[in-house]
Formats: sequence, C-alpha cells, structure tokens
Amino acid sequence: QVQLVESGGGLVQPGGSLRLSCAASGSISSIYVMGWYRQIRGKQRELVAVIPTGGMPNYGDLVKGRFTISRDNAKNTVYLQMNNLKPEDTAVYYCKFGVVVTSTGLSLVYWGQGTQVTVSS
Repeated sequence: QVQLVESGGGLVQPGGSLRLSCAASGSISSIYVMGWYRQIRGKQRELVAVIPTGGMPNYGDLVKGRFTISRDNAKNTVYLQMNNLKPEDTAVYYCKFGVVVTSTGLSLVYWGQGTQVTVSS
C-alpha cells in the first residue's frame, strides 16, 4: 500500500557532504513523522534524525551540528543533508515514515530499503 524509495548514498571523503532523499508513494492520507536511522556494521540500528509533523526535529547525539533533516510535504519526501562526514558515519541509512493509510485509516510505520554511505579517503 505504501512504499519508500531512498537515493543519494555513495562514497565520499572525510569532511565531504551527501544528501539523502526518501520519497513515499501509495495510499497515504497523512504523515505523522519522517525520520532517518542508520546501522553501522556490528552495531544496532540507531536514530539519526526525526521530524514530527508540526514539531521540531530531533537528532542523535553523534550527528548534531553536522546533519540536517528537512521535508517536502507536497512530494511526500524527506531529506537528510550530511555535512562534515566522518569515517564513523559509514553505515546503511534507512528512512522511516509513520503514516495513516487512506484505504483503512490505520496508522502504520514503513521503512525504506536502505542506502549505503561510505566515508573513506
């Protein structure tokens, strides 16, 4: 019913920047929250950034001051601008939407397929 498609990952040098995008499609009545999570190899998935509808964004401690989450509600898209990237940012990044499905009125959580970000010289 709802699908999220991520893009923008890749290889970047330390200190560089990337912007990730995640677009949702399907029977979406409304979106309660958009966010980004990452899974570093050998570690549990962790919060990167989240932006509730009508609320302020929250960031994980390790990315504060370097990453910025934003959204385009008309396009059902969330972005993650990543600046001053460090090798320890290397991970698979996943977007996450909390939505109300139009056909049922139910609130559900959907995840993107993940996109690899590698920071290396």
